[in-house]
Amino acid sequence: MTLTVLAIDDSRTIRELLKEALLQAGFEVHLAIDGLDGLEKLEGLAPDVVITDINMPRMDGFGFIKAVRDKGTHSALPIIVLTTESAADLKARAREAGATAWIVKPFDEVKLVSALRRVTAA
Repeated sequence: MTLTVLAIDDSRTIRELLKEALLQAGFEVHLAIDGLDGLEKLEGLAPDVVITDINMPRMDGFGFIKAVRDKGTHSALPIIVLTTESAADLKARAREAGATAWIVKPFDEVKLVSALRRVTAA
């Protein structure tokens, strides 16, 4: 079974790196440029997992996670935060908003794929 990933990041470079790594691992990949774009893409999509950055224009990762969790239709959707941030208070804030996991950039492709498989296996 092919797992579907929605990856949200305002950096074109990171989006391309994610896309390449995830396609090679056999995932179906959809990309969004920020939280608002991510919410729009989520409407017509049933991803198995979402990867989101925190610092983005228009709507940041915290806003995206909260909006997804508030909707209810994707309340069980695993959301992995992928960011350059590593502060404990930001991790706690993401967890409170409903994030499933936190990975710090630059990411290790093998660890990222492993994390995706772990959170979608439940």
